[in-house]
Amino acid sequence: MRKSIITVIAFFLCCVHLLANEEDTSVEILFPEAEFLNHYTARIPFKVVDQLIVVEAEFLNQKGDFIIDTGSETLILNKNHFPKGQRLTKKKAKTTGITRIIDQPYERKLSEFILSTFSLKNKKSDVIDLSHIEQSKKMHLLGIIGYNILKDYEIFIDLYLNQITLSKVDKHGNKYDDKVYAETITDSLDFDLKKHTIVVSGTINKRKVRFALDTGAEFNQLNKNSHRKILEQFRPMRILSLVGAGNRKIKVLAGKLYNFRMSETQGVGPMYTVVTNLRKMREAYGTSVDGVLGYEFLKYKRTIINYQKQKLYFIKSPIFRP
Repeated sequence: MRKSIITVIAFFLCCVHLLANEEDTSVEILFPEAEFLNHYTARIPFKVVDQLIVVEAEFLNQKGDFIIDTGSETLILNKNHFPKGQRLTKKKAKTTGITRIIDQPYERKLSEFILSTFSLKNKKSDVIDLSHIEQSKKMHLLGIIGYNILKDYEIFIDLYLNQITLSKVDKHGNKYDDKVYAETITDSLDFDLKKHTIVVSGTINKRKVRFALDTGAEFNQLNKNSHRKILEQFRPMRILSLVGAGNRKIKVLAGKLYNFRMSETQGVGPMYTVVTNLRKMREAYGTSVDGVLGYEFLKYKRTIINYQKQKLYFIKSPIFRP
């Protein structure tokens, strides 16, 4: 009997030891300026930094900025601010996002990621060096919020009021609370979800095109290898030097793109656009595209993204004068 009791105590102590050493990877991100409309919906003000949508947040006991980037597959943490105390493993696949193709990212699995009152379990984060973005944009960049966090919400990006509204949805894309928007939805558009990328079909000069919608793209982009009739609608203005993936500098031709239409009822433009080689974007976006719609598109279109329904909704904007 005594031997049995000792065995039970030893087993109990072993369990306590294991629990005490188990890593608690639950973390939370807090938005101090957010307005919570209900348990499922938050309205978060943002600032625009060089045409990037940036929200202020508190994360792992640090206060700083996060970029909202639908072009990023995962949550990305800036290694410049989270270099210690993180269990990191080398990631086989390459990371995509605002920096697009980034060499040697590291990955950390978070058992629970709490977006204020919202809980998202079993998400993954990439930990990479974003210091070149942080320095060039002159901000305290903690990271990038990407698709694996955003996909469970309906996302209203409003560059007229500079605020983003996140509304929790079910697996069918229906909001848990329908009374979210004071504004009226005037139109909608289906999109294809290729891996993590929103792909919108449209036409330029009556030629069919496929564009990725990327909130982390500072400029619209057009493939320099596009059909002649498409390139005829581009008016060059200047040459820009941009910092691309892995802090590499590239030169691109910048100008305005005319006559882009997503449907018979949805047209936009002219939009400031850069012409570049999008061959490598296939790896970043998981599909081939003719171009990228970024900030320049979103400033014209007050856009709601619903990943589950694969739909974009548009809210009427005031007359915009570039």
